Amino acid sequence: MENYTYNSPTLQLEWLNVSKDSMYPLFLFLLFSYLFIIVANVGIAFVVFIDKTLHQPMYFLFWNLSVSDIIGNSVIVPRLLIDMWRPASERIISYYECVVQAFTTHMFSTTSHTVLMIMAFDRYVAICNPLRYTTIMTDKMLIKLTIFAWGVAFVLVGILLGLTIRLNRCRTLMRSIYCNNAALFKLSCESVFINNVYGLTFTVILFTGSIGSMVLTYSKITVICLTSKNKSLNSKALKTCSTHLVVYLILLLSLMTIVTLHRFPQLAESRKMVALLFHVIPGSLNPIIYGMQSKEIRRFLSKVFNLKKVFPS
Repeated sequence: MENYTYNSPTLQLEWLNVSKDSMYPLFLFLLFSYLFIIVANVGIAFVVFIDKTLHQPMYFLFWNLSVSDIIGNSVIVPRLLIDMWRPASERIISYYECVVQAFTTHMFSTTSHTVLMIMAFDRYVAICNPLRYTTIMTDKMLIKLTIFAWGVAFVLVGILLGLTIRLNRCRTLMRSIYCNNAALFKLSCESVFINNVYGLTFTVILFTGSIGSMVLTYSKITVICLTSKNKSLNSKALKTCSTHLVVYLILLLSLMTIVTLHRFPQLAESRKMVALLFHVIPGSLNPIIYGMQSKEIRRFLSKVFNLKKVFPS
């Protein structure tokens, strides 16, 4: 008969099933990816903050995306870098720290979705209603949209974790390399039917809302571009929208892959690797895609570092 330990204050985390020879390149990949994420996102957030020419809705929203990437990765990656060198018996985390880590992880991914949804609305107003853009996207509206993006994520994730922490735990081994809601409620021997129903509802709302907003806004933008003979407008729309779509698709595909792999226990190792890359890849690519595609940010970097030959205006 299996021995159970009820409501243990500590939990044990798993790690990837990789050889010792693979540990060193994986460690270096994670370390340099994390350093790049922090430096690039902090750098761009700082540029947007101090350069008054970048005090525009699009850049303020991207600033929120950078903050989300910094927080999400800082809670997860440093711990992973330490845990990968610990033996399994010492890969321990307190239950409350695990809950905080899970909450931050889900906040990071949910906020990224909601911010990208608002960025789609911003692009729609800028391209489809350019004459009314300044009257619609006011500072007051921008603050409301930002509070909405973080507030919705906080409420949805708060309920998600609230349903999990109400459960009694009879296991201590987390079937994950870092804490997340699914791994947490699987520690319980009680019925998790409500957790599964809400988790599915949460995912459907998030995906339906984000995908629906993208389809709606970009359908209208496409119609405007096809019916307009303004080459300057079409060029600007193509540049800003393609950048936004690439960032969104990277996030969406990463999250959908993790959700799908959770349904197949036999693919646990693949799920853990994808979960690892989910934090590293979007956070690394976002500042590159947005930062290098922005003429204003390139111009600022050229001015500060005298990089005109590298980043021509």
